[in-house]
Amino acid sequence: MPVLRKGKEMEEKEVVIRIRHLSKEYRLGVIGRGTLQRDLQSWWARKRGKPDPNQRIGRREYTSKECFYALEDVSFDVHRGERIGVIGANGAGKSTLFKLLARVTAPTEGGIGVKGRISSMLEVGTGFHGELTGRENIYLNGAILGMKRQEIDACIDQIIAFSECEEFIDTPVKRYSSGMYVKLAFAVAAHLNSELLLMDEVLAVGDMHFQKKCLDKMTQLSNDEQKTILYVSHNMETIRTLCNRCIVLEKGHLVFDGEPEEAIAKYLGDVVQMKLHYTYEADANDRRTTGKMQFTSLDIKNSNQVTAKEGIGFSVAFRVQEAIADLHLRCTIHSTDGQAVGTSVSEGIGAFAKNTSAGVGIHFDTTSLTKGEYVAELAAVEPMGGGRQWRHAWLEHAFAFEITEDAFGQYSLNRNAKKWGYTVYPDLKIEKCDRM
Repeated sequence: MPVLRKGKEMEEKEVVIRIRHLSKEYRLGVIGRGTLQRDLQSWWARKRGKPDPNQRIGRREYTSKECFYALEDVSFDVHRGERIGVIGANGAGKSTLFKLLARVTAPTEGGIGVKGRISSMLEVGTGFHGELTGRENIYLNGAILGMKRQEIDACIDQIIAFSECEEFIDTPVKRYSSGMYVKLAFAVAAHLNSELLLMDEVLAVGDMHFQKKCLDKMTQLSNDEQKTILYVSHNMETIRTLCNRCIVLEKGHLVFDGEPEEAIAKYLGDVVQMKLHYTYEADANDRRTTGKMQFTSLDIKNSNQVTAKEGIGFSVAFRVQEAIADLHLRCTIHSTDGQAVGTSVSEGIGAFAKNTSAGVGIHFDTTSLTKGEYVAELAAVEPMGGGRQWRHAWLEHAFAFEITEDAFGQYSLNRNAKKWGYTVYPDLKIEKCDRM
């Protein structure tokens, strides 16, 4: 059962979203059946106990074991004016929940009751028609929300200015870069007249300047007591800043609902207890990589609790789908509040031909890290000149680890990490002391 912590003040406010026993089931490996005629042929063959005439030779039928629940038996209420953070590991069901709320997909079981208009920003391109221009998509999204043209006219200049896409606003959005898509999508979601706002990892994309604009706008919206916000993020600091309530999802289940600090502590506690071995499945639709390769497994040597002097040793296996000329691995360390602490890039591992598999052992020097808990991000990259890199594969949360003792031992900075930083340098050398 989920841990629930809710105040009386919120219980007295109007319920604008009511979710009861919500579940979403998917069947692994199935994308479609084809024509109605073929479906009827297959159904009639099964009824007679005959082989499916449309099944490929050697391909087996799918069983119930190959189905999984992205969400299972989730129930909670959302009150007007709440700002709810939704956190959890990749695959926990966060994006599925938002797609169900936005009616992008239908639930398998349970129900959702909504009072008010929902504006959402999910993955890049959701809710946009590629053949329409940016301006036309603004009007389309407004119409879907039930807004009159005059209402959209009143805010369209603000939307265009905020998106920074003025020069391309009359160009079909299929020609937009992913960054332009994101800017316009956020501007539309944040400015159109809706009572309920869904934001999925909106601050994880775009340049630093635009991320700050988004955060400022989100802060402004969060001060509106008539606006209800649900926000997904892996950045714990923005959850603390923007949200007054937080839920934690774990493998499709709601495991905590309450104060943001308690939710974050629950989530991060689970992260650091991660196993020492992982098996990964690639996401073919991940636009954040080229898709030329995928990580298939990761093993941490010995333990993920080490002293700073010991460092972290791990090995990764990967499969290359397309030829790569000069492969490097890049490891970025994050603090548990989502801040990047530092990055290390390997020397060149070599060239890899198409459809090859390999494994590599890695040692990460943690000498400069202070005591505390950290999360490692791992990427496979290839230099492309000008200091830029192609990112062929990416594990946002590759593994978690804990530094149990500083390398220099004399002072512990973990209690003041936000103020002093997360890295420890060698002791300052006193060259001279003149007493006055």
